[in-house]
Amino acid sequence: MEEPVLNAHNKEEYPPVHTTEHILNATMVKMFGCPRSRNAHIERKKSKCDYFLSACPTDEQVLEIERRVNEVISSNLDVTIEFVSREQAASIVDLSKLPGNASETLRIVRVGSYDACACIGAHVANTSEIGTFKILSHDFNNGLWRLRWKVVE
Repeated sequence: MEEPVLNAHNKEEYPPVHTTEHILNATMVKMFGCPRSRNAHIERKKSKCDYFLSACPTDEQVLEIERRVNEVISSNLDVTIEFVSREQAASIVDLSKLPGNASETLRIVRVGSYDACACIGAHVANTSEIGTFKILSHDFNNGLWRLRWKVVE
């Protein structure tokens, strides 16, 4: 099969951390019913994600986020890629963050059955390649919860 033509990618992610972002986003959606992170800065040494929440998560909830993300990582899930039409993708994932000039064919990245997301970034092949997710700090301001985290290899 011929490789589909996708939009050019403008950054170089570190696959273990970028894949962890997918797992974190799915965990936040499952725990809080919020959208995926609207603003993320993903780096090898330290990352941050912003979530719109009605209240600041409790200390217990923050520990539970960390526990759940690490549970998914330790499940050794395969990370797979499939190419689908934009119409097919809309029935699988939230396309609200998709840029207006996105290609008609989209790349769906799945972390086992835990998460599916339209993404053109770099990912690991299996969550066993990630390491340990560690929350560094967080703060809450006017409905925006900022989480700072890293992956320890």
